[in-house]
Amino acid sequence: MQVSMDDRTDDSAATFDEVEAFLAAHPDIDAVDYLITDTNGVLRGKWAPADSLKKAFETGINFPLSLFGLDIWGREVTETGLHVESGDPDGFCRAVPGSLRKVSWAERPTAQAMLQMFTDEGAPFFADPRLRLAAVVDRLAAAGFYATCAFELEFYLVDPDSAAHTTDLAPLLQGNGGPDRQNMYGLADLSDFEALFSDIRAFGTEQGLPIDTIVSEAAPGQFEVNLKHRADALAAADDAMMLKRLVAAAARRHGLKASFMAKPFFDWPGNGLHVHVSLIGRDGNNAFADPNGGEARHLAAIAGLMETMAASTLVFVPSWNGFRRLQPGSYAPTAASWGYNNRSVALRVPASSPEATRIEHRISGADANPYLVLTAILSAMLDGMEQGLTPPPPVETNAYESAAPSLPSTMLAALDEFARSDFIASAFGADYRDLFVAVKRAEIDEFLTEITPLERSTYL
Repeated sequence: MQVSMDDRTDDSAATFDEVEAFLAAHPDIDAVDYLITDTNGVLRGKWAPADSLKKAFETGINFPLSLFGLDIWGREVTETGLHVESGDPDGFCRAVPGSLRKVSWAERPTAQAMLQMFTDEGAPFFADPRLRLAAVVDRLAAAGFYATCAFELEFYLVDPDSAAHTTDLAPLLQGNGGPDRQNMYGLADLSDFEALFSDIRAFGTEQGLPIDTIVSEAAPGQFEVNLKHRADALAAADDAMMLKRLVAAAARRHGLKASFMAKPFFDWPGNGLHVHVSLIGRDGNNAFADPNGGEARHLAAIAGLMETMAASTLVFVPSWNGFRRLQPGSYAPTAASWGYNNRSVALRVPASSPEATRIEHRISGADANPYLVLTAILSAMLDGMEQGLTPPPPVETNAYESAAPSLPSTMLAALDEFARSDFIASAFGADYRDLFVAVKRAEIDEFLTEITPLERSTYL
């Protein structure tokens, strides 16, 4: 069975060995990037000298608890109660065992380590997204399961000069017909960026990221990098965060910007973050393929996801822009639907051998927080199995034309569903639900008070 988060973080001998082994293998390292994922899935942190590594793994690096009370722009949301009104105290961020890696693209010899937040009493801090996922992993373990997960991440490559001027933003695709045509799965488009994708693979190998396939996606300049399955939900989410950092860095080296914006172009498909999930039982086999109740367990997990989908939409689509991605016919779902081998549904059961039976969760945008996404998914699956739920019949044709219940179509509607959900309070904790609502309500208020250029050009 998978060990608990406390077991992994408190093993000081193991962490000491990790630091010693890493520094022995990389004696030239003189700096460390400390990385922690905030509420919005944005990596924050600090740079420090290499001699801080032992402290990071044993006692922790200080960061204010209010790091998790920031909006998408990095501004304080006072309604979270984490800022000056509380005295803005520090927490202690201990390095995640196994996360110490060399930063291959850095100009100076640099390492990176992921952090997670604990209070000064040593308790996991409730607002750390990684520790929210760790709590669900422990719930699954108590029920006799651990999750096998893999993320698929879509992004656009754009001209950074155009990206600085939003009215002129356009995908950048060199050669092979220009930016006005679709060339899904086009090998020529991959060849155009062969040097960039070679760097992504090389950096991934050096950092231990399980990069699998790379494909040209459904729009000019859009690509997808798939990660291999991990029999560890926390490691899978770590992979997704590190992949985004790596892709962005590799793109910069080639004079490009990698955009993970959920819907950067209205006439082209948005960027998704698809998640493949199966459960492994105590016998080490796929619990969905068990001849004694595996199919019923699989359907119950799907039913749990269906039951909680509207309440969880704000986690899967956490941005104002993200709701523009959920359009009929766009391969981004608009309804709580499921089906076998059907890419128009929200929950797809891919064609596979029985031992690879899984669920592909297709709702999240590329700007979603992977830790929160998996927290919602695994909690819903567990609830569905514990309650013995049964899903509606699968959608066999076009889900956009089915009678499946619609997902919230705006950020405000999604926030209302999230804020009143008992499931969310149970899966994330009521305190976390309130914090997330405060952050997202502040972001909504900002968009509602913005006068757009279109309004001025129309009415001024």
